Amino acid sequence: MSEFRFIPKNKIKNLPKNPGVYCFKKGREILYIGKATNIRERVKNHFQQPGYRDYLFLDKVRKIGYIKTDSEFAEPSAHLTSHPASQGSTIEALILEANLIKKYQPKYNVIWRDDKNYFFVGVTKEEFPKIFITHQPKIQNTKYKIQNTRYIGPFVDGKSLKKTLEVLRKIFPYRTCKKLPRHPCLWHHLNRCPAPCLLKSPLGKQLDRFTKSINWGKAYRRNIQNLIKILQGKKTQAIINLRKEMKRASKLQDFEKAAKIRDQIEALEKILANVKIFEPPLPQADWQRIQEILKGILKINKGGGRVASRIEAYDVSNVQGQEATGSMVTFIDGTPNKNFYRKFKIRISGKPDDIAMLKEVLTRRFNHPEWPFPDLILIDGGIAQLNAGLQIKDLRLEIKKIRFISLAKKENKLYIEGQKEPLLLKELPREIFNLILQLRDEAHRFAISYHRKLRKRGLLEN
Repeated sequence: MSEFRFIPKNKIKNLPKNPGVYCFKKGREILYIGKATNIRERVKNHFQQPGYRDYLFLDKVRKIGYIKTDSEFAEPSAHLTSHPASQGSTIEALILEANLIKKYQPKYNVIWRDDKNYFFVGVTKEEFPKIFITHQPKIQNTKYKIQNTRYIGPFVDGKSLKKTLEVLRKIFPYRTCKKLPRHPCLWHHLNRCPAPCLLKSPLGKQLDRFTKSINWGKAYRRNIQNLIKILQGKKTQAIINLRKEMKRASKLQDFEKAAKIRDQIEALEKILANVKIFEPPLPQADWQRIQEILKGILKINKGGGRVASRIEAYDVSNVQGQEATGSMVTFIDGTPNKNFYRKFKIRISGKPDDIAMLKEVLTRRFNHPEWPFPDLILIDGGIAQLNAGLQIKDLRLEIKKIRFISLAKKENKLYIEGQKEPLLLKELPREIFNLILQLRDEAHRFAISYHRKLRKRGLLEN
């Protein structure tokens, strides 16, 4: 779950103009959470043109918090465009807002003062489940069943939820009718519903109903399960499931089915490309286990507390020293937090020198004590990069407690501060293997994206 960055109430001008989520805070209490395409302007409007609800809490506000959504794409408007990135951003914003309100339960949000404003996606428990949007009373869990219906939610923005389902229905067709009609409706002709009602038609009755029902039912339920995973933020699992199904169909030489699933995968990837859907954090028990494993790897006493609640990973990107950039990504309790990502345009000139560039990035990072310090730092590189990091550490007393490690690309050797021999990443527990690679890859992705941006800008200027 992403966390808010807070500024004093009188520093509204320092708020970003990016799309994202904002909140008002008094002491430790979150009073209100909202979503905006331009955070700064929306917050200004609260104070300069307050609505009748604003008067309930504006005088109590002491701090303003914000979280920017992915800056590569604008936050969606009330109407989806045809651009896949815009559609994916809609899903991101929808899930982020829902998760934050569930987490903080702000006192003055309409959603928490009036049960009628909850939005849930209902999935009936039938051979061909029906999908619909409904209101349900406030609950704590996101998965529960009432009267043979499963509900996913709550969601805050009904319009965005409706638009999101419209987009997903193009990829995973589903039925919305209360009872199966005798003849296919318009949705079937628009390829938005597989029309299980055909089983009741005169043509359907002449076919092998059992075989047809089984085949349709399997494909339909697969669509519904993948749609549910997307709404829960589990986009990776949905795509993995589809790829497995496509391979099974190919092995059985059911090439028509394999082609349909391939098209679903491509459409889904286009919508979700470069968009971060906020995955639920690791279960507490799993993260505690990872902490204990890391203590053993780093040779820290078991009573030493958490060793990696906050991890930073660094990478440097350049081509022959040109447009060199550095990146810093932050994971909190195993989950990426883009609110604390930082990018650096390397200032040193001369021959390419990765070690000098890394030292510059780390020095500039630690010149910002207002950025919370990590428990663990991962550097992309081998023993030379690790030693460069340790040299910076030796010069600064305030970061003595931070542990440094580095990962060499060639054989994925993990070098650890204070240990002579590196560890092979493939020999470490799967949880650690995945975490370290995810950190390294995210730092590299962030660095290379900034490097490409600078190169493109340079080409345009020339």
